[in-house]
Amino acid sequence: MRILLVEDEQPLAKYVAAGLRKHGFAVDLAPDGRTALDKWECATYDVVVLDRDLPVVHGDTVCRRLAEHGGSRILMLTASGTVQDRVEGLTLGADDYLGKPFAFAELLARVHALSRRSAPARPPVLRAADLVLDPARRTAERGGRLLHLAPKEFGVLEHLMAARGDVISAETLLEKVWDEHADPFTNAVRITIGTLRRKLGDPPLITTVTGSGYRLEP
Repeated sequence: MRILLVEDEQPLAKYVAAGLRKHGFAVDLAPDGRTALDKWECATYDVVVLDRDLPVVHGDTVCRRLAEHGGSRILMLTASGTVQDRVEGLTLGADDYLGKPFAFAELLARVHALSRRSAPARPPVLRAADLVLDPARRTAERGGRLLHLAPKEFGVLEHLMAARGDVISAETLLEKVWDEHADPFTNAVRITIGTLRRKLGDPPLITTVTGSGYRLEP
């Protein structure tokens, strides 16, 4: 899942981004409201973690514009946790609201919940043949054998399994699993698919559909 983190406090932004990336999310950063709107127009985000008190363009304005266009779930952050502030944030179009300071574990749980709401309904644990993937616990097994997957490998496998046999293009995988710093001409997806195939073992599960992308076939 791809996340836009909009936070002007750089130490906090770096801390939260590092934690989310560790849990498999692709994270783009924006230090102010104007940058957030520009990035949102150029990419597709499942969740926007949005600080309310932002420079250049206030977080309220950003939230309102994103909510008007739809497509992304919004988790609003604020240093003020009064009931009135929460009501105002939700009225602006935020899907959830979290006061500062917060525990990272709670933010992570809320982001997971919002990301599930941004995608079509799917089982909490994904299964295909003898392959089992649990996104919440970040575990994957095949035939009872634990698979030691790197974050990008896990993300690619999760998207392929969630597609239920549909073809996913390399461009879509690059957008969803990597972040804004990924080179659109990179062969990172092809390399990751190759290492993932080796770790999954035989019989092969991932098929290359020439000119279209990849498909997971039990």
